[in-house]
Amino acid sequence: MQTLQDGMKIVNSGGCYDCGGRCVLKVHVKDGKAIRVETDDGDEPQIRACVRGRAMRRQMHSPDRLLYPQKRVGARGEGEFERISWDEALDTVARELIRVKNTHGPKATLALTLSGGVGSLYTGNLTVRPLLKAFGGYTSAWGDDSAEGAVFAGRATYGTLFCGNTRDDLIHSRLIIVWGANPATSIFGTNTSYYLMKAREAGARIVVIDPRFTNTAAVLADEWIPIRPGTDTALMAAMAYVMIEGNLCNSRFLEKHTVGFDKFRDYVMGREDGVPKTPQWAEAKTGVPCETIVSLARQYAMVRPASIVPGFAPGRSAFGEQFHRGAAVLAAMTGNVGIHGGGAGGFERPLVGPMVPVGFAKHFEGGSREARLRQLDVPGRLTQHPHACRLWDAILEGKAGGFPADYKLAYIAFNNPLNQYPNINKGVRALNKLEFIVVHEQFMTPTARFADILLPVTTVWERNDFVRPWLGGSYFLYQNKAVEPPGEVRSDFEICKELARRLGVSDPLFDVSEDQAIRQLVETAEDVIPEVPDWEKFKREGVHKIHRPAPTVAFKKQVEEPEKNPFPTPSGKIEIYSQLVADLKNPGIPPIPKHIDPWEGPEDPLRSRFPLQLMTIHHKTRAHSCFDNNPWLREIEPQSLWLNTKDAAARGIRNGQSVRVFNDRGETIIRAKVTERIMPGVASLGEGAWYAPDEKGRDRAGSPNMLTRDDYSPGGAFPFNTALVQVERFEE
Repeated sequence: MQTLQDGMKIVNSGGCYDCGGRCVLKVHVKDGKAIRVETDDGDEPQIRACVRGRAMRRQMHSPDRLLYPQKRVGARGEGEFERISWDEALDTVARELIRVKNTHGPKATLALTLSGGVGSLYTGNLTVRPLLKAFGGYTSAWGDDSAEGAVFAGRATYGTLFCGNTRDDLIHSRLIIVWGANPATSIFGTNTSYYLMKAREAGARIVVIDPRFTNTAAVLADEWIPIRPGTDTALMAAMAYVMIEGNLCNSRFLEKHTVGFDKFRDYVMGREDGVPKTPQWAEAKTGVPCETIVSLARQYAMVRPASIVPGFAPGRSAFGEQFHRGAAVLAAMTGNVGIHGGGAGGFERPLVGPMVPVGFAKHFEGGSREARLRQLDVPGRLTQHPHACRLWDAILEGKAGGFPADYKLAYIAFNNPLNQYPNINKGVRALNKLEFIVVHEQFMTPTARFADILLPVTTVWERNDFVRPWLGGSYFLYQNKAVEPPGEVRSDFEICKELARRLGVSDPLFDVSEDQAIRQLVETAEDVIPEVPDWEKFKREGVHKIHRPAPTVAFKKQVEEPEKNPFPTPSGKIEIYSQLVADLKNPGIPPIPKHIDPWEGPEDPLRSRFPLQLMTIHHKTRAHSCFDNNPWLREIEPQSLWLNTKDAAARGIRNGQSVRVFNDRGETIIRAKVTERIMPGVASLGEGAWYAPDEKGRDRAGSPNMLTRDDYSPGGAFPFNTALVQVERFEE
């Protein structure tokens, strides 16, 4: 912290909400208020903020902040509350937790916590869940709503989640295919766009594959290839066909480092099912012209090194696991694994994610055959925990519907599940069935409106925390507290400590101060202590950049010395054919990557009623649903439905006109953005817009989960990008 002569102090902090980046933020504070925000101006590469980070002070000082504990006095969803004391609020929560446990057992309590914060301490995993575990247990929904498709594919193919080279390695690539990612908007790992720019300056060719002409395509790409949602694996299969037919594969790499390529080749060439996966076959499915497919395949096979940057969006589809497995196979076919400038990976080393230290890596790779099988066995996992896509059915149906328990209480923190899980209308019915709901929140979100007890909590600059980079960046942040919380706001950590005392339980984390808890967490992380020798200096400066001699390359040792360093798979090699997956005997999860026509996809008969494929994209001005209530950000880019000019003309829709977007699950009213930047037959809405129903139950905010299907892909992926809709003009 730096204090200036005029009473101004500059607090070195950082982070944001659950954004695709973790940026440096210098908070200028005067008279207890943040009046200005600067970002990184230090050594390269700078960890600079986007519009979301720069708008944090408006978020923190919003007049809409929840300031006091409240209890519901109206019907659920009406948002009618009255102020109560902290003692009454916490006593009520403790009493309900005790009642539900004694009456229905601990499994009847749902812990619905995610990553609304980005720190290490301030997550549901280290506040609410330890509390409930100490009290006897709870039920959680499982599934990574961002990247479960990539998680499944990494485990099945490489035996690990850690499949990707670090972003700075992109400067070694000569060809980069950004497939279903938009880092210019979503960040997708701090400085991803920066390294793409540096790679292009060094002569790399960049191709973007996406149904939308994204900001990334506009600014960084040499070529944009539009593709129908849910058909990416068909394009991959056709690329493989061109490479096999043209003898363009790296046969030596395939023979030495993979198993099962012969079975994949039989599928691609049509020997398995009688359907060769030719470019003509793929053109009919994907909308990508045959000559474009041939050109792309030849480029990828012949230009070396080449990198595929697979976004998580194609994996957020029905059968989305196949996309990530397909990307891995293309990389293996060309020998672009274990080398600088190559890769087709998901998560990068050294981190699993923003909250999980390297010391926990053993939980995510290798293990016994039984442990590996359990990781891939979706039906087996469902015997203990409902999938988050089926959360509403789990509440509504309980044991009678085949779920593990009858759920009575929901403890919600760092999460906005009504808004962010599929099928909002069903979610409303489910939340109304629960006996008790407690919510930690900063604002009156759509989920908060259904709470029985509402607990106001701190924002990121009103507490301290330790922040890791997203997807393996080479730095750490200390999120220094900049201002005191307003009103009677408390931190999640304080709340859980108070509840633990009322419930008569203890956890080692709750027996220490916030600072001690953060230090304890850091000391368990083997990657931090060697890198941050001076803890107090790190706290003062707020950032510690790690200067590596070279970018980290996934599987470099496995490729260079395979006998000494096998892949963490049963075979010790890249498993193009996975016997573990074959043993699941699930036709929706074939042992080799295949294109499977998705439900509500381009060939679904339902298109006769709902002819447009809906994408739910990351919005420039939101981190999931965080920031949707920020007027500065709403002014930058209001929520709108992207619609191709041809589709708009066929419906008589003009740019800026209100439209009704609907299917059998729900409807939303929003303004149309008529543009050539999205391919015909596809519409898109930014995810995270706050559900705002009118008196007829129609959403008036463009919240896409009014329209998404609450089911999961066979490998556990969330199908947020698999939905059919119709669009029509709307007039009041």
